[in-house]
Amino acid sequence: MDTGEALCAPLRGHTEHVWSVAFSPDGRRIVSGSWDCTVRVWDAKTGEALGSPLEGHTDWVRSIAISPDGRRIVSGSNDSTIRVWNMETGKAFGSPLQGHTSWVQCVAISPDGRRIVSGSNDRMIRMWDMETGDALGKPLQGHTAYIRSVTISPDGKYIVSGSEDKTIRVWDMETGEAFGAPLQGHTGPVASVAIFSDGSRIVSGSEDQTIRVWDAKTGVAIGFPLQGHSQCVSSVTISSDGSRIVSGSYDKTIRVWDADIIMGKTSVATIESHTGSVYSVAISPDGCSIVSGSDDTTVRVWDIETGKALVAPLRGHTGSVLSVAMSPDGKGVVSGSVDESIRMWNLETGDVLAVSLEAHTDYVQSVAILLDGNSIVSGSDDKTIRVWDIETGEAYHLSGHSDRIWSVAISSDGNRIVSASHDKTIQVWDMGTRNILSAPLQGHTHYVLSVAISPDVCHIVSGSEDKTIRVWDMGTGKPLGAPLEGHTAGVYTVAISSDGNRIVSGSDDQTVRVWDMKTGKAVGPPFRGHTAVVWSVAISPDGKRIVSGSGDKTIRVWDVEFLDRHQLFEVPAICFSSNPIHALHSAASFLQDSNTPAPFGLNEEGWVVGPEGRLLFWIPLNFYPVVYAPGNTLVIADNALQLDLSYVAHGMSWKRCREQS
Repeated sequence: MDTGEALCAPLRGHTEHVWSVAFSPDGRRIVSGSWDCTVRVWDAKTGEALGSPLEGHTDWVRSIAISPDGRRIVSGSNDSTIRVWNMETGKAFGSPLQGHTSWVQCVAISPDGRRIVSGSNDRMIRMWDMETGDALGKPLQGHTAYIRSVTISPDGKYIVSGSEDKTIRVWDMETGEAFGAPLQGHTGPVASVAIFSDGSRIVSGSEDQTIRVWDAKTGVAIGFPLQGHSQCVSSVTISSDGSRIVSGSYDKTIRVWDADIIMGKTSVATIESHTGSVYSVAISPDGCSIVSGSDDTTVRVWDIETGKALVAPLRGHTGSVLSVAMSPDGKGVVSGSVDESIRMWNLETGDVLAVSLEAHTDYVQSVAILLDGNSIVSGSDDKTIRVWDIETGEAYHLSGHSDRIWSVAISSDGNRIVSASHDKTIQVWDMGTRNILSAPLQGHTHYVLSVAISPDVCHIVSGSEDKTIRVWDMGTGKPLGAPLEGHTAGVYTVAISSDGNRIVSGSDDQTVRVWDMKTGKAVGPPFRGHTAVVWSVAISPDGKRIVSGSGDKTIRVWDVEFLDRHQLFEVPAICFSSNPIHALHSAASFLQDSNTPAPFGLNEEGWVVGPEGRLLFWIPLNFYPVVYAPGNTLVIADNALQLDLSYVAHGMSWKRCREQS
């Protein structure tokens, strides 16, 4: 990939054109399909053919796909059939899959290996059951010419197809319905399509000799067509890390394109961030570092000022990391995972401190550490809470909830555990007796997703799928006042400031909100910047910063004083940078006569919108997830983007554009 040099001699054996090739998931084998009607398997390292050709098709083999487990090969042919082969033996599984009435130009396999998708010259896309070979549902119809290419999104939710009709279509995998209008832009047939590993972008190659990149969600073309090939771009693929696009053409060349340059990604710094949803964040006791756990199975540690990684990613979990907590001395981290285990890490070395703690029989959703640093509390989908001795690794369990446990918290005095559950209740436990202290706290009308305990151990705060936050009296178990309302979707995370005066919440509505603990009123407007659910929030010990982790794979750090200025009715700085010098010049003129000095944020079309719906400027949608938002002091993301608005002319100040410096 780096030098372009051939790694071995050409793989020879086919007697006609080779029309399709695929790598096995482990990279050890190559499978090819040819006009000689055969499929061949090769050793990727030596280039030697493995076994005899796979024979059965009666016409050209147009397309090849390999199952995610590497055990099966699927081939599509001009004989209008699809065949499934055993990778090891080379024998076909069952009879050919029949249903298409013309050439099968393309095949793909779902990420779970259960479905096959095929496209044909009969203008139809069909889905098949891998095990039984049965057709699933009705054919997907909409293209007006041959189907040249199909692929399936990494999450298995949608199909992308390219056609002779010069369009690309996106289909719902479950319903077979097309999402929106066709993607149009190519001036020739679309020969090949591929999807980035994060599912965010589609790449297409065409007989118009260009490659295009599209936003998978909006269908909007990103940037300009990639030009360089002198004939049809017959194949496109994307590197696993999403950094490069590779194209093959009838002009007998292969080209490698830098995806970051294509996407126009330029930034003040490049940070190797998480590659999956950030499910949990925590702040060190000294307020200097952030710990995060992600769907990418890693735990990471970041400098809260610079966003730089302080240690290499902590690897060991085999499933998503759903929760992290820092030890009171700031030297250790505890993590809970989908792999049903709990791990302890040394932050200075990145080493695992002991063998993983294993006793839960389902996902570990939440972990917490006692202030004395001697015990860990965990809550799991197995409906139990476990209390672990850090030295011995031994645990006892607490049972009482009737459904999965989403969150656990420990009081500052170490005497009580509070848990939140899918059963819509909150339980309070005595650490000494291991008993439930009172009847369940009831009031939420949906799952209770998060709990926190005030530093003085007087209050419990909870967030729920019912879109509300509730404050409870720890002693009586009764709610204090009305629910805190403002979020427009489920509240997935809550935290309390160290002085007990403020509550912070994160929601599926993609916002972070701050509330006054005493009055229950919102402190300023919500923080907007995330482009997916906010899974976790944490507050720095000095109460000046909030850290949030999101399904958009980013971590954002927010300046609480930004909200305080709103509370004082000061004119807010319109700034999309951590540097206040980059703020919009003379924001007051843009905000004049406004009765609703709301913070500025990006709408779904990429416009920065102010009070009364005023439009300030537009940002390309592909920058949306990584651009700094008002109130951000840091965004931890690949190629995070800051904007310098200090020279932007707006309103009547447009006249200044002609002034000489």
